[in-house]
Amino acid sequence: MSAETLADQAYRHVRTAIATGELAAGEKVTERGMAERLAISPTPVREALRRLELDGLIERIGPRTVLVAAIRDAAIDDLAEVEVGLRGLVARFAARHATAAQLDALDAILDRADDLLILLKDRRGQGQPTDRHLNALLDTMQEFNDTVDACAHNPVLVRMLEQSRVFSRPRRRSLLLQHVARDDTFGLERYTSHRALVRALRAGDSATAERIALEDSQGGLSALREER
Repeated sequence: MSAETLADQAYRHVRTAIATGELAAGEKVTERGMAERLAISPTPVREALRRLELDGLIERIGPRTVLVAAIRDAAIDDLAEVEVGLRGLVARFAARHATAAQLDALDAILDRADDLLILLKDRRGQGQPTDRHLNALLDTMQEFNDTVDACAHNPVLVRMLEQSRVFSRPRRRSLLLQHVARDDTFGLERYTSHRALVRALRAGDSATAERIALEDSQGGLSALREER
């Protein structure tokens, strides 16, 4: 794995920790301490912290020490806007470049998700545990999102999307589970949008695919930010 890739990962990890409050405003961060936390060398961490300093998310107080800046809601709004915009752009590219095999794979994934959703509803109605089935459904929907990303056939764009996530994948999963624990219908109002997205991709309708992806990702991020 290249030093550049490690720097990207460090950048995304620290920025997500700041956005979610894991790293609080005013908290000191050292290059060596963060390197130990991420199990990488200090060099990519140093590069990541330089980028975060340019973003205004940290302030340097020493040669190897920085301070987490007070991040405003507006700054998190900016991060979310970037992620949402990139998700829409990925869908636009996917409408242009998805193969027949990829589109069939998306339908198959959603068929499995439908089966899991029916099973979840049945188990809830019978008062039976649903944790395993809920996690299976979340895994399936993550597979769907990853396959849409692959349909874009644009690794640079997908990499930018990965780097722009407001929440890391584990953090997103945790917030989703918290929300579902309070409201077991959470997300169902957006579930049908996945079928609509596949229809737009099959039709090569890039504008509609982008609109659907924008609306879905905006709604999902707004709900998760309320949860954090």
